[in-house]
Formats: sequence, C-alpha cells, structure tokens
Amino acid sequence: MNVPADLKYTKDHEWIKVEGDIATIGITDFAQGELGDIVYVEIETEGETLEKEEVFGSVEAVKTVSDLFMPISGEIVEFNEDLEATPEVVNEDPYGKGWMIKVKISDSTQLDDLLSAEAYKKLIG
Repeated sequence: MNVPADLKYTKDHEWIKVEGDIATIGITDFAQGELGDIVYVEIETEGETLEKEEVFGSVEAVKTVSDLFMPISGEIVEFNEDLEATPEVVNEDPYGKGWMIKVKISDSTQLDDLLSAEAYKKLIG
C-alpha cells in the first residue's frame, strides 16, 4: 500500500499536496484499490469556491460511484482534463498523473486538521 510521507490525507481517502497557496488533490492508492477499475471521473466544479467537506465531484468505477470531498476550503482553479479520456490513470498513478483538482487554499489553518501519512496508515489498517 503506497502512502507517500510528504502528503496529507483525509478520512474520506483523499490526498493533498500543498505548494505555496495551491493544493493538488486526488484519491489515495487505498481508495482506488477499493473502488476497482475507474471508468469515469466527473468534476463540474472548476472555478467554484467550495467549503471543506463539500462534494467537488465523483468517481465512477465498474462496481460503484463514490463522491469526492474537499479536504479544505478553496477555489477549484484546475481540473486534470486528461482524466476525461483516460480515467484509468487514477488506478495506475493515483499520486502522480491521476491527480484530480488544484485548489487555491482559502484557509491554511484547515491543513492542521488533515492526517499525516502515519495516521492515515493506522486508519486503513
């Protein structure tokens, strides 16, 4: 199970990488494994400002559809458009080419509420 130490995590299995005031967000290796083969990623919130824990999109796998939750509040400034044609890249490279959105952080204190890699590993057992 791949849980990079330089990222933060949520209990809903999103990861977040912070670079300045921009956060890159995707789903974890654990989440993509639980979902199975991802066939569609729907994100129609680009350009919107959402609050922490609001739904920013959904992932459709062969077995199920799962909502995606904002780990922090902010404006969605970019969507990974490659996922429209090749959603399976989330399965293949969830922490790299399978990223989903980039968010302009509106409240950096919310980052303190996220899980470390160690805490996330304990959560998923």
